[in-house]
Amino acid sequence: MDGLLDGTQGPGRGPDGAFTADLLVILDAPQLDVDRGAALVELLADGARLVLSGDPATLWSAGPGRVFADLLAVGGCPRIASRTPDPGPIGELVSGIGIGELTQVEAPGKEVVIVPVRDAAEAIHRTVQLVADSVPRAIGVPAEQTQVITPGHGGAAGTRALNAALKERLNPGPGRFGGFDPGDRVVYVPGPGRIRPGRVVGADAEGLHVDCAGGPVVVPRERVERAVRHGWAVTAHQAVGLRWPAAVVVLPGDATQALNRPWVYTAFGRGERHLSVVHGADAALPHAVAELTAKPRTTRLRTLVGAQLPTS
Repeated sequence: MDGLLDGTQGPGRGPDGAFTADLLVILDAPQLDVDRGAALVELLADGARLVLSGDPATLWSAGPGRVFADLLAVGGCPRIASRTPDPGPIGELVSGIGIGELTQVEAPGKEVVIVPVRDAAEAIHRTVQLVADSVPRAIGVPAEQTQVITPGHGGAAGTRALNAALKERLNPGPGRFGGFDPGDRVVYVPGPGRIRPGRVVGADAEGLHVDCAGGPVVVPRERVERAVRHGWAVTAHQAVGLRWPAAVVVLPGDATQALNRPWVYTAFGRGERHLSVVHGADAALPHAVAELTAKPRTTRLRTLVGAQLPTS
């Protein structure tokens, strides 16, 4: 989305700055906030058509508003429901979560594994063990293709603590480039809640060089602290729209207040072949799935769009 809006990706622009396209399809549309949604619509040429596609059950945008949900609620646009659940135990589990049911699924090939833990220290220990040893050995997915997901950055088992432990095991080093070393798994953060996973390849006078999906990125030295984080572990908001062969979801006891159905649905759906759940949330997990839907976000978008629709 960022590349589309800044002109580095997507269709070309006409003399007036509008997209030279008659049809624009946006995937992962639930991640559109009102600011980016407005910027996108302003770039459409007169008569162009816009198709928004996405799963309404996933986490919403990191920015203000819920454009996709508001447009669905108004009901004035043509709508095609076409969701085919992922096959296998992970697909069955995630589909149940989407309707508020946390069911036990049969996983003869260890597609889904629950790892109970008592505290944050054990959660970190078992997570590192899973990523570095158990998942590669039992499932055949290497550490670099396994993503850890946890509710927040802080806390005893947040992304900061998990990334420190995973770096020590998988790529130890002094962090001589602003806390990073060549080979470190990182995420480049171009904006709130949005990431580009990558790997550090080096640093020079220009800044930190990161090999990201979609091409290399050079992050100026003055922006490294704000725009680059270690990426073995991320939050579910950062993981929206991305998938990995294996995912390890960490649910520490001190983060249960952050859980709700969209969070669990999103986090549990990030692994294509395997899902491990490091579970220290006790009854908070089924409660979140059954009872806690997303908190409403109020903007004027629904009212404004509704006012444009013809009355029956």
